[in-house]
Amino acid sequence: MNEDALCPGLGDYLMAQARNNHWSNHRLHSACLRLPSAEYYANRPSFFGSIHIHLDHIVFVDWLYLERLTGEQYLPADVGDELHKELAPLVEDQATADRALIEYCAAATPETLSSVVSFRLLDGTQYTEPVGSVLAHLFTHQIHHRGQVHDMLSATSVAPPQLDEFFLNSDLSLRESELKALNLPIE
Repeated sequence: MNEDALCPGLGDYLMAQARNNHWSNHRLHSACLRLPSAEYYANRPSFFGSIHIHLDHIVFVDWLYLERLTGEQYLPADVGDELHKELAPLVEDQATADRALIEYCAAATPETLSSVVSFRLLDGTQYTEPVGSVLAHLFTHQIHHRGQVHDMLSATSVAPPQLDEFFLNSDLSLRESELKALNLPIE
């Protein structure tokens, strides 16, 4: 990110969040791919009722905000209540969304981050928000719902993965091979 960022470090922070998002989704999806189908789709006491619906919601919202930020279409025109019926295509689409967010943050200038974007919520309410705030909200949204999936995994036959080993140098050896596989910088 540019050294003349809106707030000192804001661009770097958002870029780190975009990379962390990709890595965290990779870890969480890797665990979910090991689940038996019955456990993955099982109805559970949670925000959306199952691990699958939570993960589907995350990629839906990522694409929705990417559309709002870029003006490009990511969501299918005929999107219904559920984007994906199965995990494998969901994982592919989430990785595509993650890479698009990384590219967006990498290209963002101080002017981009301080500019505003106008959009309608799903209920039709119109809002105008600073781009930097929209990105911060999006990363918080992802963390919120990944935490719910992480909790639901603790009640399955697959242990939830560690998701907080991204930022510290002391944790580098715990994430380095995954960062290489995802083509993310080793920092």
